[in-house]
Amino acid sequence: MNFNSHTDIVVANAVAMVNVLTPGERRGRPYPLPGPAELIEALAKEISDHPRFEEAEIEELGGVARELRTVFEAIAGGDVDTAAEQVNTILRETRPMPHLSRHDGEPWHVHFHGEAGGIAADRGGPCATGLAVVLGSELYDRLGVCTAPHCDRVYVDSSRNGTRRFCSTACQNRVKTAAFRARSQS
Repeated sequence: MNFNSHTDIVVANAVAMVNVLTPGERRGRPYPLPGPAELIEALAKEISDHPRFEEAEIEELGGVARELRTVFEAIAGGDVDTAAEQVNTILRETRPMPHLSRHDGEPWHVHFHGEAGGIAADRGGPCATGLAVVLGSELYDRLGVCTAPHCDRVYVDSSRNGTRRFCSTACQNRVKTAAFRARSQS
């Protein structure tokens, strides 16, 4: 998407939290929430800027993920107003405070950690701020929910042409294979 590196990271983190911490369907199969240990492992793979989540934090993060999912679903449904209202709700709850930070050899960049305290504010504040940047731009339609059958995972489209419709290559291939088979049958 290339808003700036930190915004791109926190929006990607929002996608990861929603996809890991909300039940539904994934790649053609039901996605029930795994146990806390599996969720911690999955988050560690998806969110690289956090050392490791604790089991006690998973439920709180799940609440944030459910709130973030509403934003993606609203955009996918063409309802930008509802998406914006949801982002504003999360911003009010987490009260993110911008501050400049420089670490790990990186140049100065803006961080938005929530003042409300706890892991929900630490993670929800930056994610909501990143989504606010996206929704406040002409690229808000780059947020979406996978259009493959039996998949409700979310994505952010960072492609040049902005035509992504699937959460993963696996879902894209599944849909293309089904279409090919349907054409071959007729």
